[in-house]
Amino acid sequence: MNFLLGSPKVVTATEAARVQASKEDPAHHDAYTRLLHRLEPEAHVLWEEAKGHVSLGEGILVLDDTTLDKPYAKHIDLVTRHWSGKHKEVVLGINLITLLWTDGDRHIPCDYRLYDKDNDGLSKNDHFTAMLKVAKERGFSPSCVVFDSWYSSLENLKEVRDLGWNFLTRLKENRTVSIHPHEHVAVRDLPVSEQGTRVHLKGYGFILVFKLVATKGDVEYWATNDLLLDDLNRIKYAQYAWTIENYHRGIKQFCGIERAQVRAGRAQRNHIGLSLRAFLRLERFSYQSGFSWFEAKWSIIRPAVQAFMINPFF
Repeated sequence: MNFLLGSPKVVTATEAARVQASKEDPAHHDAYTRLLHRLEPEAHVLWEEAKGHVSLGEGILVLDDTTLDKPYAKHIDLVTRHWSGKHKEVVLGINLITLLWTDGDRHIPCDYRLYDKDNDGLSKNDHFTAMLKVAKERGFSPSCVVFDSWYSSLENLKEVRDLGWNFLTRLKENRTVSIHPHEHVAVRDLPVSEQGTRVHLKGYGFILVFKLVATKGDVEYWATNDLLLDDLNRIKYAQYAWTIENYHRGIKQFCGIERAQVRAGRAQRNHIGLSLRAFLRLERFSYQSGFSWFEAKWSIIRPAVQAFMINPFF
């Protein structure tokens, strides 16, 4: 994990062996390879380290997925085709689904799953349900659970309600709702306000829907089962939820989560788990020190650059 945080780009087992401190019998590259194949990749290990940094009765839970790019992976397990928000197209990669706790300032990953339906038969929605149930067992009582429209199926909305929580999610513009009994139309065809409009979601019940128009004209619909949620809190929770996009950027840019080229699924799972635990250390340091992730990363690299500039060896 220290190597993942310290290395600027290359995260191979060979490179990990090369940067070992000078000592008798240092770890060789095959020791790192065996480590990745020997560990048991379990998400609860992340929680054991994360639970001391969350407030169970405060903040919100955010659930979203991201694609870890593997554009040249012809023989790497777990790699399938997924939509990439970065590339705006379907690409080869490993799909990582994370449950993140945040209070607006901290980004604490509490649970995660890797999409591998060919082997475990579980869909993204199955992982959604499983992680929320585990969070309930762990004692979480968030102000709300925020997720994207991909996870806004009736079954998922009912699952959040059954857990006793409020949700805030985006709805697709063709989602069927009604203001008047027996008059169900697409949400885009109703006079929904930015301050929230009470509507009936077919198959669920009454919800509050907000219509947001961006400066470029893009329209978003947000929905919640908290019928008393005002626009100010809706904006606050939506801003909190944006931290998961920062988290996705952080694990990719500063923790080398996409860079392991090991082929076996077990080794990939272990690398990803160790990268998330490395991010937890980075986030904890940044929150306590006030340094950004970028500054924290470069505080490791900068002394080496300074030493080279003082005494360049080529």
